[in-house]
Amino acid sequence: MTASDEQDIDALLAQLEAEEKIVSLQRRRLHDRLASFPNEATEEREREISKQRRELHARIDALRAQRSAGRLRPGSGE
Repeated sequence: MTASDEQDIDALLAQLEAEEKIVSLQRRRLHDRLASFPNEATEEREREISKQRRELHARIDALRAQRSAGRLRPGSGE
């Protein structure tokens, strides 16, 4: 993995992690709302947000694994 590749992965990771923070905050707020005023529309929105959050976590985990594998490979610039 070149230094440029690693920088690209780091930039994408930072972007996805920032997006995950926003989605997690939205999810937390929906949970609070559901605790006080449960309704079908909010429950559906919470399911959508939770799915989006799981997908973000999967992408983040995959990029972290890719970055780690690149650092471990001989000749990867280390």
